[in-house]
Amino acid sequence: MKKTIKSLAFPCLLFSLIFSCRYVDAQTITGAWKGKIKNTRLELKLIRSGDSLTGTSYYYESKNNFRRYTVKGYFDPLSNEVIWWDEMLVTDNASGMFARNLAPDALLSTADFNCPGEDKMLLDGTASLRDNKEIEKGNVQLQKTETSLFTDEWDFVIENYTVGANDPYIIDSISNIAFLQPQAPEPKKSLASVPETTRPVMSKSVIAPERKEFESPRLTVEQKFIARKKTLATVIPVTGDSIELRFYDNAEIDGDSIALFMNNVLVFKNIRLTDQAYTIKLATSSLENDNELVMVAENLGSIPPNTSLMVAIVGDKRYEARLQSTENSSALIRFIKQGDPRQ
Repeated sequence: MKKTIKSLAFPCLLFSLIFSCRYVDAQTITGAWKGKIKNTRLELKLIRSGDSLTGTSYYYESKNNFRRYTVKGYFDPLSNEVIWWDEMLVTDNASGMFARNLAPDALLSTADFNCPGEDKMLLDGTASLRDNKEIEKGNVQLQKTETSLFTDEWDFVIENYTVGANDPYIIDSISNIAFLQPQAPEPKKSLASVPETTRPVMSKSVIAPERKEFESPRLTVEQKFIARKKTLATVIPVTGDSIELRFYDNAEIDGDSIALFMNNVLVFKNIRLTDQAYTIKLATSSLENDNELVMVAENLGSIPPNTSLMVAIVGDKRYEARLQSTENSSALIRFIKQGDPRQ
């Protein structure tokens, strides 16, 4: 009988560790995380609200030498996968060699949330440029910590998350504060100067030679895709067998027309935006693990810029994104597959 009990002890312990790590209480993703992305030190603060994450990231050499971004993301408690990206640069105190080595490029990271020990929680994954998945930035290695190098508005939520600070209203309110851009001081009003009096000088008018106007060649939609900068609008986690995308004109219907590129390939063009949805369905089996959908403006309509409301239906979840494209930039949406929780 003793032998039977001993033989069962290890499997039970192993099961409990796997169970606690896979189905760990969702509140534990909320907190401060420290570590590195490749060779760059990072302090990340994540706060969970539903399936969404918000917070802030600090890339730093020291407490006084850093860059800070606001952060958005998603957490899947079934697969323990985490996606987050730098949304907006709010503080740039980088200087010296650190500033020269760290380009101010926003990153997007994907990681597995795991707990190899009772008091040890890790985020292990990879990072790429937020606006270009092809440019990888190295491995992500973060560990949850009780101490934070940087003090900010999120500390209150983290410290009081289990006693009421997880209220969505509180999180949204603090997020609005965090996302405020610092306002530049108003220039001081200068004293009105007395205008100098000058005598008019008579001169002969010179007739400029007539200039011929040359029309620039009209770009194809593929050339527009290549020439224009891609700017991230949002990231959407992908699960299930298919996703449905609906495109509407986001403002007054003014003849906006768009083309869509998936992973650098033109998939739809001449989409006229109206108040009726233009619907596209994609099988997730045809997608890569990380996908880039780019909305290119074929024209700007009668009221620039070209704006669209995109609604994505993924399983039982609905995501919205307001997209904007101009003659210089195109809207980018990244669709990232999440692991099968049954695996």
